[in-house]
Amino acid sequence: MFIGHYAVGLAAKRWAPKASLGSTFMACQLLDLIWPVLVLLGIETVAVDRSATEFTPLDFIHYPVSHSLVMALIWGLVFGFFFSVFTGDRLTALKMVAIVFSHWVLDFITHRPDLPLLWFEPKVGLGLWYSKIGTVVFEVGLFAAAIAIYLKEVSLPTRKAKWIFWSLVSFLLAVYMANAFGPPPPDGTPSTVIAAPALAMWLFVFWAAWVERNSVSRSR
Repeated sequence: MFIGHYAVGLAAKRWAPKASLGSTFMACQLLDLIWPVLVLLGIETVAVDRSATEFTPLDFIHYPVSHSLVMALIWGLVFGFFFSVFTGDRLTALKMVAIVFSHWVLDFITHRPDLPLLWFEPKVGLGLWYSKIGTVVFEVGLFAAAIAIYLKEVSLPTRKAKWIFWSLVSFLLAVYMANAFGPPPPDGTPSTVIAAPALAMWLFVFWAAWVERNSVSRSR
């Protein structure tokens, strides 16, 4: 799951209008923002296995700190706590907890049974990734619906605002399609080489914050 998570970040503008797009983008992808750091530290492990699923060749061997059910809830509570501290908005902070946890729910739909509930076993996952076309239709559909929801809540009043938003959308789609249909990494690729590029996802948080600064809520 990739743009499906960002779909939650966009659609959250209707459900949590007081949260900035940068905040919802960080929340919806928090587990994946934490994951590459843990891999680089040797705490979690990923490998290339071209037989893993049709959609992705990545074998998520061990990642309970970032992606277990229990830790997803804990990360959500931590994020919500700090959001409440910095904004004083407890209701929106609770909504941010749910946005963080939505990451695990969407991963549960797409991943094969590799998501731990606590640490090692049991592991769960409905396995939408076994179908590449099914995954793409599901994620792109979510993303398109979320864009429509976001644009009903937010006005992009200037040419600059429109360019910032649509360039973000286009770039996310381009990255997604490259990952879905591009050549897989070679067998034996080290975990650190797989994880390091994922740190670039922080770019989307700042890009979303840039969108927020140039947009206007329609409810104002």
